[in-house]
Amino acid sequence: MDHTVGPRRLRTDGIRPLVSETSLEATDLIAPVFVDATTDERVPIETMPGHERVPVGDAVDRVEEIRDTGVEAIIVFGVPESKDSKGSRAWSDDGVVQKAVRRITAETDAYVITDVCLCEYTDHGHCGLLEDDARDDSTLTVRNDKTLSALSRIAVSHAEAGADMVAPSAMMDGMVGAIREGLDAAGHTEVPIMSYAAKYESAFYGPFRDAADGAPAFGDRRHYQMDPANAREAMREVGLDIEEGADVLMVKPALPYLDIVRDVRERFDHPVAAYNVSGEYAMLHAAAEKGWLDLEATAYESLLSIKRAGADLIVTYFAEELAERL
Repeated sequence: MDHTVGPRRLRTDGIRPLVSETSLEATDLIAPVFVDATTDERVPIETMPGHERVPVGDAVDRVEEIRDTGVEAIIVFGVPESKDSKGSRAWSDDGVVQKAVRRITAETDAYVITDVCLCEYTDHGHCGLLEDDARDDSTLTVRNDKTLSALSRIAVSHAEAGADMVAPSAMMDGMVGAIREGLDAAGHTEVPIMSYAAKYESAFYGPFRDAADGAPAFGDRRHYQMDPANAREAMREVGLDIEEGADVLMVKPALPYLDIVRDVRERFDHPVAAYNVSGEYAMLHAAAEKGWLDLEATAYESLLSIKRAGADLIVTYFAEELAERL
């Protein structure tokens, strides 16, 4: 047999790490933090084993726990003390995210990113201000242009609280441009935007909605989040966000959309992020609890595949679990 070409020669223990094409580091990971204004103690999230909602008073300790594993960046989500039709607590100076971010930035060295959206703050659970007949009209839900000013106000309030980066996730047309304009006008020209540029209307978000109390009260989000069937449309979405001033481009979810991560990486020069979402996390935990999968091995392989596809940054609930191994 002719062994002139023999890939196995480069798979022995001595050479294998030297020719490894993809590396995963703790500094590639961003850990989500859920801060809850309605509780005075940590509350486990049943559908996301190992994760909790923490009160504002525990936010610094929670971030220090993450930093101790080697993960340097966090993304903050808030559960407010009250909700209304406009989500007005989202941009309040004494809102849950604003109070937590002030403490975290003052007392830790974490790089602090904040999620900019309305779904956790509206009593209807949608990501923007509703059309008047949204509950009855199956063709449209959210008033796009009126939502933009609210998103801008949220982003500015986060920056003023000390956020290092803002991450709009509402999937409104023009949101990046509106936020960039608002940040610059308020003197926050140095605060970058990580846009959820290609965010799909996905069934994999279920556990997160328990974590952040952000499930829609009626209908779904198909009128503003992307159709899972569409790939070319994602390139249009990403291109528009770049034109509006996005600094980092997010694809969400990650594992079912690795083709999108790869396409964004190949077509654009900006840093690419991917969100390894709650459903991706929960299904591996559920299989591991059954004894069907090795949790650490499958989690590592999942994140490695996201990095291999082209992501520079990965938002993941596995950040702490894997950081020490990395």
